Amino acid sequence: MDDPPDTEWEWEHIEPFKEELQTNGAAAAAEKINAYLKEWDTIPLNIAITGETGSGKSTFVNAFRGLDKKDQSAAAAPTGSVETTKEVKPYPHPNFPNVTLWDLPGIGTTNFPAAKYLEHVGFERFDFFIIISADRFRENDVKLAKEIQRMEKKFYFVRSKMDHSMRDEEDTQPDFNEEKTLAKIRVDCVQGLENQGMRSPQVFLVSSRQLHLYDFDLLQETLERELPAHKRGVLLLAMPIVNLEIINKKKEALQSKIKQVNAKCMI
Repeated sequence: MDDPPDTEWEWEHIEPFKEELQTNGAAAAAEKINAYLKEWDTIPLNIAITGETGSGKSTFVNAFRGLDKKDQSAAAAPTGSVETTKEVKPYPHPNFPNVTLWDLPGIGTTNFPAAKYLEHVGFERFDFFIIISADRFRENDVKLAKEIQRMEKKFYFVRSKMDHSMRDEEDTQPDFNEEKTLAKIRVDCVQGLENQGMRSPQVFLVSSRQLHLYDFDLLQETLERELPAHKRGVLLLAMPIVNLEIINKKKEALQSKIKQVNAKCMI
């Protein structure tokens, strides 16, 4: 099994703790460790969720934060078949306020044309972008992805509403085969992106209503792997629990933190 997500960052800090202890004593070392532990809880992680009208952005924002479709609290992003997102709207994680998902207006809407989209939404604040489509990715999605790439930020294509698509296919295809249908949807999305100039695109098939199905766990693994080391633990703790592997990873991250607390107590 891989090391806990923030192991690399932890090892970078062990030596300074030892030096602080040897140079300035136990109290100073304890203070340094305490500052490190607090920093882990306050490291900001800003995730941009974007896509065209009706792509399921708001539903994804809610699902990622552990809110289901029945949640009508102020914390939930409003959902609907029309464009419910009119402006850049932050949705902090209910348990980890340093983690914020930003529900962005649909690409190509009147107020946010594709050419000026990134400027309007405040591009620099985001750690990465998730570009969502409920069917095939379109010209505006590709334009945005290329601009994000040009600015050296990460982006991820998510094909949403997979539960709807699979149900529709099952209802209309007498010889329905789930594995073949998933492969066909994936190939269609990838080829559509390649035809518009994207090189080797990866598409994650996701149902925000049923995160345990399809590619959400693969998306989680990819985000964790590609984030800077000091933000991986932050993402991991905020991720919804969809399978046993995520539970175990969360456990490892927390155990790692406990060891640091114990180190402080021993000084």
